[in-house]
Amino acid sequence: MRAYRAGPVALAMLAALSAGCGGGAVPAAQEAALPASPAPTASPAGTARPLAGKTVVLDPGHNGGNASHPEEINRQVDIITGRKACNTTGTETNDGFPEHAFTWDVAGQMKPILERMGAKVVLTRPNDRGVGPCVTERAAIGNEARADAVLSIHGDGAVPDGHGFHVIMPGLLRGHNDDVVKPSARLGRAVRDAYREGTGIPYANYTAKNGLETRTDLGGLNLSKRPAVFIECGNMRNERDAAKMSDAAFRKRMAAALADGIRRFLS
Repeated sequence: MRAYRAGPVALAMLAALSAGCGGGAVPAAQEAALPASPAPTASPAGTARPLAGKTVVLDPGHNGGNASHPEEINRQVDIITGRKACNTTGTETNDGFPEHAFTWDVAGQMKPILERMGAKVVLTRPNDRGVGPCVTERAAIGNEARADAVLSIHGDGAVPDGHGFHVIMPGLLRGHNDDVVKPSARLGRAVRDAYREGTGIPYANYTAKNGLETRTDLGGLNLSKRPAVFIECGNMRNERDAAKMSDAAFRKRMAAALADGIRRFLS
């Protein structure tokens, strides 16, 4: 399968993708108890379109064709602080539910929620069958779209006894991202708070502090000229987290919570 390449023309195509944003093939849902708290509302009472005029870029991590194209995804790219692989295959649950399918489904469910709030939504990949794009290209899509917020969606592959979620924010790289570090930190806190309240998932107990971490080794953050954060929605190698992430109903709850976090930041 040919690798997907993002650029000004591809960006216009991605922005137009509305009908093609459903989830990829997903295994049978596992039962998982939902938190007692109600799911967050898409829009605050009395505000029909709080994100009118805003552009949101959603970056569902990895891609379904990455594993079969190692020569493409292992190609080294410049991320300012070093060189890293263009992309990776991502992780999966012990039952075989892959991270790329999880992130694609969550992003696909977020898109119409944000659009109902008035936002223009751009995805960094058009489906869950392609290869890449590289982390450099994903950052470029957000930059070219002049995104008001960029959210990269992931699932972690940590030690089995580690559970919970965390949000990663860009560290300062003077001369490169000076203007976006502070707004990215505000975006990170808004996403963290909304996700915790909306899903009931606790902060990660194996990394970060209070659900927040700053890093300078991620190309998608280093190269972004727009407010951007990553979220590791849970640890796919942890039995409790994996049960939630594999459950279709719970993924809807995750998507609603993440959309609410973006709304809080932008409105």
